[in-house]
Amino acid sequence: MILGKLWRSIMAQINKIANVFWTADPVAQMQYEYDLAVSQMQSGREGLEQYRALVERINRQIASDKDHVAKLEAKVKAYLGAGDRETAGRFALELQKAKQDLQENESQRTMHETAYNNNVTKIKRAVKKLADVRQKITKYDAELKMSRAEAEMAKLATSFDFDVTTDFGQIEQVINDKISLNRAKARVSADLSEEGVVDIQREEAMEANMAESALKDYEVQLGLVTPETAPVAETTKELGPAERAKETEQ
Repeated sequence: MILGKLWRSIMAQINKIANVFWTADPVAQMQYEYDLAVSQMQSGREGLEQYRALVERINRQIASDKDHVAKLEAKVKAYLGAGDRETAGRFALELQKAKQDLQENESQRTMHETAYNNNVTKIKRAVKKLADVRQKITKYDAELKMSRAEAEMAKLATSFDFDVTTDFGQIEQVINDKISLNRAKARVSADLSEEGVVDIQREEAMEANMAESALKDYEVQLGLVTPETAPVAETTKELGPAERAKETEQ
């Protein structure tokens, strides 16, 4: 009783392991069964070829028996025509046996031809079923791969939830913070670049006035305008060294 329980427990564990391997890759299992069936089919085809060879031998034997019967019939008729009944009776007995052999071989041929044709039909049907199984293996393999991909994509979509509580959400927040910091740096740089703009504008205005005054002096020297008609520059000219010396002496 104890040994029986132990044996059943061991077999249960072996069956469990077998089921693990059985269900681990069902497509591979189907492919194995398909390959095994194809191998058996090839063996069956070889047997069918040998069986057909037997039928062909019987056909040749029947042809030989028919030729032998025809020759014996001719001999019986010839000896009867010649009045030799003894020899004709001997050939008639041989003819009777030859006809029995012919009838038996024809019966065997009918039986073997029927069995051969039945086996051909079975193998043709089995080949068609194997083709269907092959298509199913391809279909199931594609569907399994697609379903696995869909499962991975579904899992990925769940993992890529950009909620603040998830890792991706926290990463997104860090990225947004860096973007904000970079934009802040750019704004500060732009604001700082406005320092001294007023001074630059004043300097440019002074240079423009000095250029206008110089141009008017040049026009007076050329006689294009008179000092009375030349407008007075609104800005004070910068004194040269000689003029500053005269002003000091005064």
